[in-house]
Amino acid sequence: MAGSSIGTIFRITTWGESHGKAIGVVIDGCPAGLPLSEADIQPYLDRRKPGQSKYSTPRKENDEIEILSGIFEGKTTGTPISMLLYNTSQQSKDYSDIASYYRPGHADYTFDSKYGFRDYRGGGRSSGRETAARVAAGAVAIKLLEQLGISITTYTRSIGNICIDKNKFDINEINNNMLYMPDAEAAINAGKLIEEISKDKDSIGGCVECIIQGVPAGIGDPVFEKLDANLSKALMSIGAVKAIEIGDGINVTKNKGSENNDAFCINDNGAISKKTNHAGGILGGISDGSDIIVRASFKATPSIFKEQSTVNRNGEEIEIAIKGRHDPIVVPRAVVVVESMAAITIVDSLLLNMSAVLDNVKKFYN
Repeated sequence: MAGSSIGTIFRITTWGESHGKAIGVVIDGCPAGLPLSEADIQPYLDRRKPGQSKYSTPRKENDEIEILSGIFEGKTTGTPISMLLYNTSQQSKDYSDIASYYRPGHADYTFDSKYGFRDYRGGGRSSGRETAARVAAGAVAIKLLEQLGISITTYTRSIGNICIDKNKFDINEINNNMLYMPDAEAAINAGKLIEEISKDKDSIGGCVECIIQGVPAGIGDPVFEKLDANLSKALMSIGAVKAIEIGDGINVTKNKGSENNDAFCINDNGAISKKTNHAGGILGGISDGSDIIVRASFKATPSIFKEQSTVNRNGEEIEIAIKGRHDPIVVPRAVVVVESMAAITIVDSLLLNMSAVLDNVKKFYN
């Protein structure tokens, strides 16, 4: 199977299946000398792990990270960092009846069409369980970014038709509610919506917004390696993501050029800045020094308990009601996944940029 790796210099490869013995990730290209331990990574995994609230699957996974290589005396060595997470709460019998049919909204049919077989236990490699390995790698990337003064704030922007009010934005509220929304009132209303939908045996989607601060101007390349293109690929690789927006996103279709353009100015520090940020911090595929703003829109969880129509492997049309343990909404647990993939992309872009100018190469070797 191709496609389990992403990145050029800071490159990660995830492995394992939802109901296998374990899942994990190998990070190649992390610079030597970064202080790192399991304790640095665990808080990020705790944000993603299941069974924490009534809005997530009751599957209980401790998700205790184990670093197998790449660390010596508390610091990275520059060699591949291998990390492992054991699966401890598989209930494969919950999925035995789906071996003969294709679940609507899942990768069952497409996986079967490509490989001629599939791991029907929770979706195998197509399961959201794989994102735990991404989060482990993302925690390393985030710690590296902190060394450079770059921070990432990620939160739930909307659930269904309930969106946060920017006038009520409170960064301290993000971790105060189970939905990771920076607007307490919106979180309460969204919670009520999820409960109503769950009672109807259904699910709902939403949007995660990510703000990256401190990225210097000049990161990214202008053609096929655009920073926004690479961020889009990284976030679109997360299961259930169906759309990506940078800056004003789809709203640019409504604005005139005079409204959409960000006027340049000189800020109080005497540096070039922008009066607005409709572009979301990226112009021509290259960072412009302002906040990078990216949003990922997630579809509703496809595993629902409501009866649905589908087809089995014998070509017969049937009615099904999915069993097992599933999230009524994936968005809250996906917040840290979006943050992780954004961090991995930014780190890789920063490392790639070091050789963009000859003077930088001379500074390093002279």
